[in-house]
Amino acid sequence: MGIKNKIVPGSLYFLTMTAVDWVDIFTRPVYRHIIVDSLRFCQEKKGLELYAWVLMSNHLHLIAAAAGSKNLSDILRDFKGFTSRQIIDAIQEENESRKQWLLHRFSFSAKNDPKVRHFKFWQDGNEAKEITSNNFLQQKLAYIHQNPVRAEIVTEPEHYLYSSATNYAGEKGLLEVLFAE
Repeated sequence: MGIKNKIVPGSLYFLTMTAVDWVDIFTRPVYRHIIVDSLRFCQEKKGLELYAWVLMSNHLHLIAAAAGSKNLSDILRDFKGFTSRQIIDAIQEENESRKQWLLHRFSFSAKNDPKVRHFKFWQDGNEAKEITSNNFLQQKLAYIHQNPVRAEIVTEPEHYLYSSATNYAGEKGLLEVLFAE
């Protein structure tokens, strides 16, 4: 996390986490489920307050905060570390047609980062943008939910399974969300 994207406690953020080299990794259910299950764990055990989310083929957008005295930076660090390990393990264990290519990409990215030993899955940072107005919140909420529509995956935001648009349409989504009004 760079200085320009510093996360301060008690604030709500629009966040973007991207796979290195914008690799289209989240095209397979096994990898998408790792992300969803990890977000749910962070909500239940680490104090992640999730207001909106969408998982695209190579990145994840969230509108999120940390509960009480919890630290959002710590939650995101742990989330990214855990999901990195889980996805690399899944690539190695699954019948993945792109296995060698994916492992090479993530291994190559690790070579230039002294903090990483074997594989680097996520790009550095979270592109954290503090939400300081209701107008900005509504803009980012619409941006998140329209992402799969703009990508021509679905025609209506609530039809995309890996998003909070379903929740905002009054249905039960994969994850519970706190509603941003």
